[in-house]
Amino acid sequence: MTTLFFATDIHGSDICWSKFLNAGKFYNADRLILGGDMTGKAVVPFVHQGGKKYRITLLEQVFEPSDEAELADMVKRVRSRGYYPYMTTPDEISELEKDPNRVSEIFMREVLKVVKQWMDLAEKKLEGTDMKIYCSPGNDDADEVDAVIRDSKRVLLVEGLVTQLDDDHEMIASGWSNRTPWDTHREEDEDQLAVRYEAMISQLKNPQNAVFNVHVPPYKSNLDEAPELDKDLRPVLAGNSMKPVGSKALREAIEKNQPLLGLHGHIHEGRGAARIGKTLCINPGSMYEQGTLLGALVKLGKDKVEDYVLTTG
Repeated sequence: MTTLFFATDIHGSDICWSKFLNAGKFYNADRLILGGDMTGKAVVPFVHQGGKKYRITLLEQVFEPSDEAELADMVKRVRSRGYYPYMTTPDEISELEKDPNRVSEIFMREVLKVVKQWMDLAEKKLEGTDMKIYCSPGNDDADEVDAVIRDSKRVLLVEGLVTQLDDDHEMIASGWSNRTPWDTHREEDEDQLAVRYEAMISQLKNPQNAVFNVHVPPYKSNLDEAPELDKDLRPVLAGNSMKPVGSKALREAIEKNQPLLGLHGHIHEGRGAARIGKTLCINPGSMYEQGTLLGALVKLGKDKVEDYVLTTG
């Protein structure tokens, strides 16, 4: 029997990454699988006010640490929520407001710096074990992230590949999604997704015993319900109107091939499990901004899912 621990959508949270690295030992898992959207969404300026004082605006609240200890605590707080602290000055802020390209460059530099730190931390924390992490960046993760992961010996970049998990189970993996309103890094039309999935599925020796580690959930699986948005990207009925936003191409691939297990994410509020024919599909959900790691612990028998549990830690 092989035990998998799966988590996804940690969006740059240092505390979630640290908990994920500890999950193998804590849950006695054999394999760690990280779904897509591992990087954060924004830089938070730490604006120097002179002396040891800084001004930080986080979630519309203003903070003004006045010594090194308070500053360090604020950096940790920002990183735990998945944002990137950036030390700057009022003059630089004025310049950046006129140069969006430079803002993008700063953001990418901070993203890649943290991903490299995460790869180093994985090597350190898992030293002396044979544990590997299987990772396929998601639609919110820039292409540049791949090269940093590829240099890691501990974290394996498995996007678009067939991976042998054990003697009986193979895994396909993809972080790409169907179209979203935000025009993210890795999204494409359903017919393109269908080609992407088939390219991997065609290499499987036994699709019915495989794991489909695909960031986007299958359409109308109850794991893909998200707030309906109007033309201005505002939630309809204050977020109380929900609609399925998963991939139709993925659902068709699952219905046709009936893999053993589907591991998904993308929709943070889509936590749960569903059956599509014989296939068990799981979305552990995400609460990264609270520093809470949501996950799924799955025990695979030779030709069936023996047991699973959704975890919170």
